[in-house]
Amino acid sequence: MAIEVILPKVDMDMATGTISSWHAADGATVKKGQALFDIETDKAAMEIESPGDGVLRFVKADTNVALPIGTVVAMIFASGESQNITVAEAKPIATPSVVPAQSTEAVLKPLTSHSVGVRATPLARRLARLAGVDIAKLSGSGPHGRIVAADVQSLPKAESKQQPTAMIASVTSAETRALYKDGSYEVKPLDGMRRIIAQRLVQSKQTVPHFYLSMTCVLDELLAVRERLNAAAPKMADKTPLWKLSINDFVIKAMAVALQRVPAANVTFTDDGILQHHVSDVGVAVSVEGGLFTPIVRNAEAKSLSAISIEMKDLAARARARKLQPADYQGGTAAISNLGMFGVEQFNAIINPPHATILAVGAGVESFVPVNKLPVLKTVMTCTLSCDHRAVDGAVGAELLQVFKSLIEEPALMLV
Repeated sequence: MAIEVILPKVDMDMATGTISSWHAADGATVKKGQALFDIETDKAAMEIESPGDGVLRFVKADTNVALPIGTVVAMIFASGESQNITVAEAKPIATPSVVPAQSTEAVLKPLTSHSVGVRATPLARRLARLAGVDIAKLSGSGPHGRIVAADVQSLPKAESKQQPTAMIASVTSAETRALYKDGSYEVKPLDGMRRIIAQRLVQSKQTVPHFYLSMTCVLDELLAVRERLNAAAPKMADKTPLWKLSINDFVIKAMAVALQRVPAANVTFTDDGILQHHVSDVGVAVSVEGGLFTPIVRNAEAKSLSAISIEMKDLAARARARKLQPADYQGGTAAISNLGMFGVEQFNAIINPPHATILAVGAGVESFVPVNKLPVLKTVMTCTLSCDHRAVDGAVGAELLQVFKSLIEEPALMLV
């Protein structure tokens, strides 16, 4: 029996996905477990394997087009099996860009007894559950009366109880383009990553009440400790040092320890209550071409600086290669965005839910600091903490930033 190849859900909050490339052409013979195509989300690119052996046919899905999860993108036929079957053309379906929670739960519910014997494609079943339609009451237009996606899509659309998250613009694209002379620009289409980043940032700023706190940290002691630790790093077989600590490694460790010492800030807001986290899973923004990822250093408070440094280099490399797995970036309790390497001295970062805080780290710059009432030239770094006021009050955010500052200015405190 023919096997449907569907666009899978590889991220818990994923509603659409984009096929970036196919590894097998229409008519190719494929084996179970063989890579069929790459799927791109806003956070990663993953290879999707063949669900069975046979001949790949009816490859309908174009690359670089956002498709709803569950879309049938191809079929796999056993050798000698008749291929006289109609596959619905793969195209975007009018579903919200963010699936309501109740709809997601419906997708995960087991089949009820009255629908078990109904001949329907997996995609048709998913669409019916999402729409709250009793699939047993539908007439199928597929072979032998099988219900296909088109049968569900042809039903009158009920008004969604939740409006889709959209990018807000004061004017339309056409109105904006009309402001510029033809030929004076080129249009670069929004890829899946950039579109979802835009949607999520708009959603964060609209639904999360941000407030900001800034402090200036003196880096001289940290820089001295960093220099000594790097000089003492053991050498590997190729004579390269086992580690090379960066300022960012100290920032990750300090943030993780500070969250442990101010547990009221190590939280996540939900409608049912505040989640009080036991460990510090710190996300770190990594810039890549066309966007950014936020891989997570798990249990960072319990890891050494060298372990954090080695892990962060691996996560950053896999992020830039689009090889992160969902476990590498899902969840987290707080985040760090460091633009100091670009010379940016101070900025405010947007919170990335479910985190309740994000720390924006600026560049280290020389400045005169009063010591015993005399100006002394020091290296200082401005850090700005963005807080979700639903979960973190001003005094709690200030205490977190104050503890972070003390750890940065005296790194030995991270060890006690």
